[in-house]
Amino acid sequence: MSLIEHGSVRPVTAVGWTSNTGTCPKGFTLISITEDGAAANFTRSFAIKSGYYLCYSKELTSGMVVSDIQLISDKEAIPHGYSYIEEHLEPKASVWKKKRACMLVVPMGSVDTAVLDIKVTAKSKMMLQHYTCLGDIHGYVLWCRKGHFSSPMPKAKPRSVSLDIRRLSLEQPSAPLPLQPSRPNHPTAPNKLSHRRHSFKKQDNLDKPADGSIQGITALDGVPFSLSPNFDGQANGTALQLNSQLHNIRIKSLQDIENEYNYTFATETAAKTTRPSVATGGAQTAQ
Repeated sequence: MSLIEHGSVRPVTAVGWTSNTGTCPKGFTLISITEDGAAANFTRSFAIKSGYYLCYSKELTSGMVVSDIQLISDKEAIPHGYSYIEEHLEPKASVWKKKRACMLVVPMGSVDTAVLDIKVTAKSKMMLQHYTCLGDIHGYVLWCRKGHFSSPMPKAKPRSVSLDIRRLSLEQPSAPLPLQPSRPNHPTAPNKLSHRRHSFKKQDNLDKPADGSIQGITALDGVPFSLSPNFDGQANGTALQLNSQLHNIRIKSLQDIENEYNYTFATETAAKTTRPSVATGGAQTAQ
C-alpha cells in the first residue's frame, strides 16, 4: 500500500505558475517533465520557446489546503469560493488567458480530503490510475489526486532544562527567613552583671534546659514566693472545719426544690374574694 492510499501524505497547500527555477518560490515543487517524458513547458504557441511551468507547495505553515482544482475558459465565470492559481513569473512574462486554472483553498480543519498530488501528461490518451483528469490546457493534460491527508503533529515548545528539573523536584522551595535587626552591644554595669550571674548559678540545676542554653530562664527566676498565713488553712486551724462544712452540703434536685419552695398563693386569692363590707346603719347610729 502506498503512502497516499494509507493516508499518510501531506496535502497540496498552494498551486502556481512560474517562469523557471529562479522565480519558483521557496518550498514549491516545479513540474518540469511530464509523466510521459516530455518537457512540461507551457507556451502560447509552438513558435514561442519561453513559457512557464506548473508548481505546487505542501508547506503546512499557512494552515490552508487546496481541496479542489478546476479548469475554466475565459468565457466562464469563476466558481464561488475559487481563486486563480498564483503567478510567480518574470516581469515581462504572462499567462495565456484563453484557459485558466482555479483552485479552492479552505482551512485545514474544515475538510477531511484534499488534493494530494498534481501530475501533467503530454498525450491525452495516456491514463493515470487513481488520478482525476481535470482537462487539457495549452496542449497538456492536467491530473490531480484527492484523498485523506495526515494532519501535522503539534511541535512541543522548547523549555529550559532548569525549569523542568525544578518542576520535577518534590521539595518545595523554602521561604526566605526574615531579617532580624542587629542588637547594639551596650555596656552592662558591674553590679547588675554580678547579680545576674548569681541568679543563673542558683537556678542552674532547676531551670537549665536539656541543651545547656539559657533560654529557659524567665523574669520570675530568683524571686521568693510564699503563701500568706491568712490563706493557710493548716496554720489557723480552719482546714478541718471547712472540710466538715463541705461534706454537709446536700445537692438538691429540681423536684426537691419545687417541693420545698412551692407556693400556690391560695391565701391571697381567698382574701380577695371575701373582702368585708362596711354596714351603713351603724354609721347613722353613731351620729
